[in-house]
Amino acid sequence: MKILKKIIISVSIVLVISQFFSPDKNNGDIATVAAFIAETNPPEDVKNILETTCFDCHSAKTKYPWYNSITPVNYWLEEHIRDGKKHLNFSKWDEYSLKKKAHKMDELYEEVEEGEMPLSSYTWTHSEAKLSPAQITAVVAWGKKVKAEYEQQITAK
Repeated sequence: MKILKKIIISVSIVLVISQFFSPDKNNGDIATVAAFIAETNPPEDVKNILETTCFDCHSAKTKYPWYNSITPVNYWLEEHIRDGKKHLNFSKWDEYSLKKKAHKMDELYEEVEEGEMPLSSYTWTHSEAKLSPAQITAVVAWGKKVKAEYEQQITAK
């Protein structure tokens, strides 16, 4: 019994000390998505969906939930954000080539259409990010339209 008590105390001490360490936050400027918004011109409903479901993990600015202050949860969230930005970063949209933009739009609407995005681990704590069938349809239609516009520009060159 003494060993179990020592283990519990040791783990508790490690958890308390770990609360003083955390990863850097994704506290850039949300204005960096302005180029993406201006270029792709989403309807207001789609723009709201993007703000609610996408930008936290796929832009330079994240609105962190209260539980981000708890280690190791903050490291888990940071890994999700880093991975999300690796796949698609709306804040770097103006750096993408036309071909890459068309490809990213294709991925965007396919992931939404297939229910892969937003992640269930995100919607579990952000119920407002759960997309209705009508919202999915709106995002997919907009994404296909924007992709087609990029492909026309590529072909015209």
